[in-house]
Amino acid sequence: MNINSINSISSVLSTSNSGSVTKTSSGTGFESLFQSALDMINETDSLTNKAEEEAIKYSLGYSDSALDLMVAQTKANTSLQFTVAVRDKVLEAYKEIMNMQF
Repeated sequence: MNINSINSISSVLSTSNSGSVTKTSSGTGFESLFQSALDMINETDSLTNKAEEEAIKYSLGYSDSALDLMVAQTKANTSLQFTVAVRDKVLEAYKEIMNMQF
């Protein structure tokens, strides 16, 4: 799983010394955050598909390696857990923003 795309989240907003929020340059805002989330979902989907393929190969006898099956399933499970955790944090942040009073 490529975690480097998550590092772009910190560059979405930058704060000055006075604590005010300033807008960053074009292409580094919500668009890049959304694109990295889509990439993470696509990677999770591909790992899940690979795990299903390995399970089918193993069950049909095309593969004798239980290790390959276990590794593919572990990768898919870890990726899914990470994606769900990120989704939960995004929803939590959204709810927090919606509860703000100006």
